[in-house]
Amino acid sequence: MKFNRKNISNLIFVSILVLFFIPNTRGMMQIVLTRIFSFSPGLVDEEERTTIDTYDWKLHGVNTTSINFDTAKGKVVLVNFWATWCPPCIAEMPSLQNLYNEYKDRIVFVFLTDVDDQELNKFMNDKDYYFPVYRSLSEVPKSFVTSPIPSTYVIDKSGTIIIDKRNAADWDTNKVKAILDQLLAE
Repeated sequence: MKFNRKNISNLIFVSILVLFFIPNTRGMMQIVLTRIFSFSPGLVDEEERTTIDTYDWKLHGVNTTSINFDTAKGKVVLVNFWATWCPPCIAEMPSLQNLYNEYKDRIVFVFLTDVDDQELNKFMNDKDYYFPVYRSLSEVPKSFVTSPIPSTYVIDKSGTIIIDKRNAADWDTNKVKAILDQLLAE
């Protein structure tokens, strides 16, 4: 069999397809492909933007201090609903950690999960993540849709949701940073 471009391309395609059927590699393949096809999120159209209906939301800090969401009022906020078992969540976590590293002193980050402590701590330690993780202790504000995960929201100082992104995205981009810098300057 002569290896030409078409044969090599078919071989790669079949190899990737086979990897999806092997249970131990399926999750890894989903994560890799999700990272490849994740793009920077865009702004919600101005006429479709909504405002947070309530800031009265109690959050238990898993690896940080517990808070009431009302402490975020008047600040730029990023809220992310995620889980350790979710391939799209895992795919976007490195970019969110990088964003957190750069903006942690200027933006309120709220990462929410229902994963138990043991699994969460193992995941965070294995990946060397240290962003603040919370569990909701009261009803999630109706402004947030928590399914599917990941679901991520960027809220401006006036409480308006300006980014509403479901599924994975690349958060460590110049586009996102320009939006955040503009929100911080307002």
